[in-house]
Amino acid sequence: MDQKIWCSICVVMLVMVTFIGVNADPLVPCYFIFGDSLVDNGNNNNIVSLAKSNYLPYGIDFPRGPTGRFSNGKTTIDVISDLLGFDDYIPPYSQVRGQQVLKGVNYASAAAGIRDETGQQLGGRISFGRQVINYQNTVSQMVQILGNENQTESYLSKCIYSIGLGSNDYLNNYFMPTVYRSSRQYTPQQFSQVLLQQYAQKIRILYNYGARRFVFNGIGQIGCSPNELAQRSPDGKTCDDKINSANRIFNAGLKSLVDQLNNQFSDARFIYINVYDMFQDLINNPSAFGFTNTNAGCCGVGRNNGQITCLPFQPPCANRNEYIFWDAFHPGDAANEIIGRRSFRSQKPSDAYPFDIERLAQI
Repeated sequence: MDQKIWCSICVVMLVMVTFIGVNADPLVPCYFIFGDSLVDNGNNNNIVSLAKSNYLPYGIDFPRGPTGRFSNGKTTIDVISDLLGFDDYIPPYSQVRGQQVLKGVNYASAAAGIRDETGQQLGGRISFGRQVINYQNTVSQMVQILGNENQTESYLSKCIYSIGLGSNDYLNNYFMPTVYRSSRQYTPQQFSQVLLQQYAQKIRILYNYGARRFVFNGIGQIGCSPNELAQRSPDGKTCDDKINSANRIFNAGLKSLVDQLNNQFSDARFIYINVYDMFQDLINNPSAFGFTNTNAGCCGVGRNNGQITCLPFQPPCANRNEYIFWDAFHPGDAANEIIGRRSFRSQKPSDAYPFDIERLAQI
């Protein structure tokens, strides 16, 4: 073989090996997550709470097994972390140590709500307010690591902040009148306003502590969850529109808050992720996404596998990827993959407003 050709082949192979062997930097330096059981990845493991999932069959399809994720596999945050280019998942606040904080922290806690009292019947949980305090503690750690407040502020301005709360304020507060008074105090419209006022207060604290790129995740169709179908649906299939209507009111207000804050803070960007309509797509046309079951949990007990959620070591369904819901309340790995991907890169104009997470990362 001609020596020049052989040398050229060697150079090409060396370039390819170098390219494949080196991980590209993530699109953003760090990712901070505030939320509830939809994205909790272990913060409730060591607190006294009924809202835990650090046991099989949770995590049955996750490489690390049960971690505290309320899924058989990934959460939407895990999917988005992959797409952002992180080489590992963002650690929970309860486990993060030292310089790990520089890549971000997951503060989410199962049963948490915007309101402090939300979820109290389930025991311990870390409310949105407490999650924000934990973030403030993280910022103090980062100042020590990075050397001063100015460097920390510059670093944090490039990070993405995901907020996904509100579901439990309906599921484990407003629509639980035997435990909470909120439904007797407020109409659905008034309750959403109260929630959004408290939500906005916490966002302003995050802004004052360096956050500049925000993702507001709307709440899904709680009235279509196996638990609510088991309790409220005559045929076990028809979603409860009383609950879903309240969810839509909150989401409309959250989208309006995005406009308000984008106008108020010229050096920050706020986007809204339309999770509600993404789930509507899955329920309306399940076969297009590979699903055969839209109304029951893959793992659970009773009607719709939704009266009692997935119990320790309970055998789940075999065809897990064909179920939208993993348990009585939470979507499974397959649905989370779809929602996460559409949150990151919109497939429909309605998926994100005014643009998606990928664009937010590039600004």
